Amino acid sequence: MRRLALSAAVAGAMLPLGSSILTFAQAPPPQPGGAALRPAASFTGIANQRDRSVALFNEMGKVLQHPRCVNCHPATERPRQGDERRLHQPLVVRGKDGHGAPALACSTCHGKQNFDPAEIPGDGHWALAPASMAWEGKTLGQICEQLKDQNRNGSRDIAAIVKHVTTDTLVLWGWNPGKGRQPVPGSNAEFGALIQAWADSGAACPAA
Repeated sequence: MRRLALSAAVAGAMLPLGSSILTFAQAPPPQPGGAALRPAASFTGIANQRDRSVALFNEMGKVLQHPRCVNCHPATERPRQGDERRLHQPLVVRGKDGHGAPALACSTCHGKQNFDPAEIPGDGHWALAPASMAWEGKTLGQICEQLKDQNRNGSRDIAAIVKHVTTDTLVLWGWNPGKGRQPVPGSNAEFGALIQAWADSGAACPAA
């Protein structure tokens, strides 16, 4: 009993550290508290294709500009954490490949899944987005252009972008971020339908 009590005390004393491949059906259910997303079908009444495409991306922006996403797409070498987007504590940096510095890799604290007793988020490939995909401080139009630019997005075409945001486990984590963090709006299936409709309507971007 003393060992159990000590373990619980140590876990409770730990500070939260902040913020792959599944299908929609395999994605964990969203946590309560996330805002809603308009369904993709609700945009079909916009007759002009470009206007419809832009409207779809604006709706996607509720996810893309949410703290769960922007915290891992920082403008600096440091990630952010929490709904208030504070700088990560303890101090960590991006490192050469986005997985942290050699002496303090992301995996030092972040496991393969959330550890709710200490409010530490986790995923099998916890990492920062490449610096070329920094979204912090960017307009939605600028984020859209980044997503489409194969020189910055990991050489992904539009189809590959759709696949990435609907199957990558670190993206899916946004709908199941663990204790103490608000999930991104809607569900991954709803977001996937929006991005597919955006792609099908020409993948137009809002004004930068």
